Amino acid sequence: MAEARASARHIRRSPYKVRQVLNLIRGEDIATARDRLALSDRGASADVLKVLNSAVHNAEHELSLGADDLFVEACYADEGPTLKRWRPRARGRATRIRKRTCHITVVLGRLPDELVAQRDTAGAASADARRQRRRRVEGSRGTQGAAESTEPKAPVADAADADEDALATAATESEASATPAAADAEPTQAETSTSDNDGGATGTEADAAEETPEQDGENE
Repeated sequence: MAEARASARHIRRSPYKVRQVLNLIRGEDIATARDRLALSDRGASADVLKVLNSAVHNAEHELSLGADDLFVEACYADEGPTLKRWRPRARGRATRIRKRTCHITVVLGRLPDELVAQRDTAGAASADARRQRRRRVEGSRGTQGAAESTEPKAPVADAADADEDALATAATESEASATPAAADAEPTQAETSTSDNDGGATGTEADAAEETPEQDGENE
């Protein structure tokens, strides 16, 4: 059976932590494995994803197999050399620090023909279902748009006419209320002018009366 593999050596992570991530993708297809690694919050998932992508590229170039035809056949993390460091402690002591390393290996295999055919059938069925649903949605939208276009728009015109009638009525009432006020104001002005004329005439008569005695004195 054709298989492709990739490995990464001397990874500065504990083998125990890397194995917890490898357990998530073992036996899964490439798409599922990538999704799980992308959504994982563990730090080792980034290193495992790099090794997985490298194995997929090896399968494409060496075996001419696409990522859709592959699955994770095996994956494991072997212990690498341990780096020994020390840390100062109380009373002049020093404690040892062990920095673990590991070697990550991912092996990819080709999916069986039965699974490939079953997946293709399921994909075609889901594609048909999506296509039919899209057609139903488009048909319902077209029916709704046609119904909206055939609806009469008379209520809108009636509302506009009603607004215009209301405005005309309000303007007529305002003019009617303003006309009596103007009529009341005009007599007042006429009376004022009449009183002014009367006052002027009275003053003229008084002046004439004053001039008359003077003329009489001159005649005498």
